[in-house]
Amino acid sequence: MRDHFEIRDHDAAGRIGRLEVPRADVTVETPALLPVVNPNVLTIEPERLRGEFGAEMLITNSYIIRSTDRIRDRVLDEGLHDFLGFDGAIMTDSGSFQLAEYGDIDVTTAEIIEFQRRIGSDVATPVDVPTPPDADRDQAERELATTKQALADAEDAETGEMLVNAPVQGSTYADLREEAGRHAAATDLDVFPVGAMVPLLNSYRYAEVVEAVRAAKRGLGPGAPVHLFGAGHPMMLALAVAAGCDLFDSAAYALMARDGRYLTVSGTEHLEDLDYFPCSCPVCADHTPADLRGFDDGETERLLAAHNLHVTFEELRRVKEAIRSGNLLDLVDRRARGHPAMLDGYRALLDHADELERTDPGSKDAFFYTSHEAARRPEVERHQDRLARLAAPDDLLLTESKAPSNHEYDEVWRVKPPFGPYPPALSETYPLTAEVPERTDDAAQVAAAAGVAALAAANPQTALTLGHDAWCDRALDRLPERVETENLRTLG
Repeated sequence: MRDHFEIRDHDAAGRIGRLEVPRADVTVETPALLPVVNPNVLTIEPERLRGEFGAEMLITNSYIIRSTDRIRDRVLDEGLHDFLGFDGAIMTDSGSFQLAEYGDIDVTTAEIIEFQRRIGSDVATPVDVPTPPDADRDQAERELATTKQALADAEDAETGEMLVNAPVQGSTYADLREEAGRHAAATDLDVFPVGAMVPLLNSYRYAEVVEAVRAAKRGLGPGAPVHLFGAGHPMMLALAVAAGCDLFDSAAYALMARDGRYLTVSGTEHLEDLDYFPCSCPVCADHTPADLRGFDDGETERLLAAHNLHVTFEELRRVKEAIRSGNLLDLVDRRARGHPAMLDGYRALLDHADELERTDPGSKDAFFYTSHEAARRPEVERHQDRLARLAAPDDLLLTESKAPSNHEYDEVWRVKPPFGPYPPALSETYPLTAEVPERTDDAAQVAAAAGVAALAAANPQTALTLGHDAWCDRALDRLPERVETENLRTLG
């Protein structure tokens, strides 16, 4: 783990951490949202971001400052913190976004890192190349090589106590993302943004966002603080944190307000379409949608931006509490029901259950089975992997019902979909205390059958009988042939 980043709590790949930012002399609790502040247009004053919304860190663009004559000299003279009126930590971008948008910028990594140091940035960014999604592989490899050179130039720069970002690029090629992460982790740089995500985020390609993050994480290793560049919609924060992201930056609160859009945890609404506000933040408590539509454009924009920040920071606090309580994936499951693209992202995350299991706590709050995706959670995989540790008797009954009053088996174990079999002594241990519906679905039955198969494989001499509650054919087909089955409904 890097010295400036300490992990306190884990759930799935999500974590609560402490990022020390020495130049600002502050410690930022992660997951953290960095509101984007345009130095030319202050929709919400940075002082309010700190005092009213609780932002411990923000991000602004050093390239814009450097290129704007009327503010460059002021910032050099006053320092970035005094210019913005913000006493927390400030990260600065380098112009890479402008490079991606317009194709050329007139600054090198060495020049922009030195400029960021001079204006008092706390976390600087080199001029990496944000390769867009779906670029051909040759382009992705060529631009990744340029980004690696930018990281080398940043390492050579005199930065003092200023932290420096090491962006992880690679377009939509998982192997390039992983290799880029491994390369970045080998540098002496400090924070690791997963770059070029905005096109995917804007297109709701959340499954591909998850794949990019997981690939980068495999290269970076568990101790690196990970920043998801351009992410800040409250709908996807739980998913991104569960995938392993620690920092987020977004101008969405202001850009969407400018367009009359109202953020919620289940999507984006247009102010003109709302009759009621589904929120109790200060803006929504004091105004109706009709009120906001009646103000001049500037006031409407400011109030919408304030709401958008309130709902985003509220969701971030909810995510942190979910990590502490051990129910982050329950929250992700609920958010996945709000949008099909979120469901795609959740399913993509569960494709990496084996990776999530490595950092997922072995004991936590109750497991709730509320969708068939829950059958693929890391807790299920962990339980079934550990079945090999259990010594089964010669003749064993596995049943979803209570043990029969009279039987000739050596022992009777319970079966609980989606986990599978377990001895009575484990019945009060996590995750077997899970809350599951009485009407189990096919996915839970299939997962439980996999657990039975795992126990059978670990105990080849044991005679197994399964009493099941009318399992589907797919589940029964997963069972080894030597497992005898009895349908409890048929038995009455």
